[in-house]
This record gives sequence, C-alpha cells and structure tokens, in this order.
Amino acid sequence: MRATVIHGPNDIRIEEVPDPVIQHPTDVVLRVVNACICGSDLWAYRGVAQRVAGQRIGHEFLGVVEEVGAEVRGFARGDLVVAPFVWSDGTCDFCLEGLQTSCPHGGFWGEVGSDGGQGEAVRVPFADGTLVKLPKEAAGDEKLLPGLLALSDVMSTGHHAAVSARVRPGATVAVVGDGAVGLCGVLAAHRLGAGRIIALGRHAARTELARRFGATDVVAERGEAAVEAVKELTGGQGAHAVLEAVGTEESMRTAISITRDGGAVGYVGVPHGGSAGVDIGQMFGRNVSLNGGVAPARAYIPELLPDVLSGAIEPGLVFDRTVGLDGVPDGYRAMDDRSALKVRIAF
Repeated sequence: MRATVIHGPNDIRIEEVPDPVIQHPTDVVLRVVNACICGSDLWAYRGVAQRVAGQRIGHEFLGVVEEVGAEVRGFARGDLVVAPFVWSDGTCDFCLEGLQTSCPHGGFWGEVGSDGGQGEAVRVPFADGTLVKLPKEAAGDEKLLPGLLALSDVMSTGHHAAVSARVRPGATVAVVGDGAVGLCGVLAAHRLGAGRIIALGRHAARTELARRFGATDVVAERGEAAVEAVKELTGGQGAHAVLEAVGTEESMRTAISITRDGGAVGYVGVPHGGSAGVDIGQMFGRNVSLNGGVAPARAYIPELLPDVLSGAIEPGLVFDRTVGLDGVPDGYRAMDDRSALKVRIAF
C-alpha cells in the first residue's frame, strides 16, 4: 500500500509501505476513505517537533472496515467509521472517565511502529474502544464527509477548548487563533450558546468563516494591541471564556490577559516553549482559571455527531482544499505557507 512518510524538515514523501494486518484479536484494518493534514503536523514538517526519518504521519481519518479481529464485537466488514486521533482500550479507568487520551494502552497514529492516518489503510488497535460507527450511506456523501472527518480532531478539539473555558449560554467568548481548531472553537462556542464571540485573526478568508460560524466581532491586532482591542469591546472587563488554539508564548499571554476576572482559558494549542506565556501571579490576583490540554475526541464524538449529521453544524467548511494521496506533499507546502487553511485527502 501507499502512505505518507516524513524523512525530515520539508521532506514529505508518498511511499510503498507494508500492508497492515490484524496483529491482535482486538484489531481491525480499515481502508481509508478520507484523511487530512493537521496544523500540528506542520511542527514536524518544519523540524520543530522531531521525527524519525521514514516515520509515518497523519492522525485524522475516516475508513471502511476491511478485516476484523476475532474479539471485536462492535464492528463488521463494510462499516464506515471515524477514528479519533488517539486509540484507546475503552475499558481502563481513564477511558471510563472520558479521558481516553490518558489510556495506558493507547497511542497516537504515526508513532514509531504504528500506522499513520495519511495512507491507504490503517490497523486500528482496540477497535471497540476507539472507533465510532457512522451511517454507511455517508461514505458517498461528499457534502457530509468533510464534517465527519473534522470530528476526528479539529471539531472535537475546538469543543474541548470551549468546554474547558466553561463556555455557557450568554457568555462573552474570545478565540485566539484563526486556524482550523480556532475556527472550530468559534463554532463550538456558538453551539454552546455564547452570546458574543470575538475572533482574533487577521486573515480575511478565515475571519469570514469565523463570522459564518458565529463570531460577532473580529480583532486583527496582536499582542498588547489585541488585548486593548478586546478590552475596549468588553467595557474593559475581557471575556468570560477564552479559547487558546495556537500554543505560542504570545498567544497564551494574550489569552490570559483578555480573560475577565473570574473567567477561564481553555487551551488546546500544542504548546511550544514550556510554560511560555503563563503568568501565575497575574492569574492568581484575578482568579483566572487555566484548563485544557489534548482533547479526548473519543469522548466528544458521540455528542457532536448528531449535529454534523443533521447539518446543525458544518465543521467541514474548514477544509478549503482537497487532494489525492499524490498531492499530499503539496498540501503540506500549502498549509505551511498559509495558502490553504486545512487540506483534505480523498482516496
């Protein structure tokens, strides 16, 4: 089979790799229908996050079950499924508490020795604890597939940011970051009933989509200028809930600074620079909470799925380019130079 492999910074290739096979009775093998490139994949592409040369990459995908292990009970050949970006056993204490990302038997697609999602097929460990079944007829619905694909990561992660920031009906929300996760955070906040949503971003196509997703205001400034702009919009108080979807020192500093006293920051941007931007003294004096981390997508997909199927939310609109497998290297370049927001891979 063919799959996406990373060899080093700016070096993404499509190569022949071994076909996946059932290794444990709890496995299934999927034929991938859709996958995509994540903003977090760009950290490896840029050489910021280290990868072993020849390592598989990609962690967001939809697929059709092709082979089923002897102990799998919830899936059969031909089922259409969505895979959250972490596999999990579904039975440990953490999984039962809805924190599948801490499953001691879990892992991330594309780890050394595991299949990446940007390939023609994937072996899925612990299928019953990991996968979520989708309507079979959705496999041919080109309008619906992008939204279902977004559940594997970006929509679930945006929702995690909103939940972690305690978004509630009528609240004022600010979203730091205009990438796909930030935009899904806007959509999640709107879905949860936020009364006002301030999107921080400066790229016109992205802020236009933010407005379509429910943003009421856009702030194009950065740093201290952004803090002042949000304070001006909120009568000097800041936002009840702030979603941080970037992970840099500046973005975290901005997020904390624009949070209203007694409010909360939900952070889901992959952090770079340790505790960059977190000023505990500033948070202590203003009773600002900081919650979040890697999103337990498996816990959120069942809740979000009905709204995607009904069309109540359309997170698939974050995909502004679709390529075949051979187009993946160009897809990485497009996302890296920001000429594409998020690239979908259709097989």
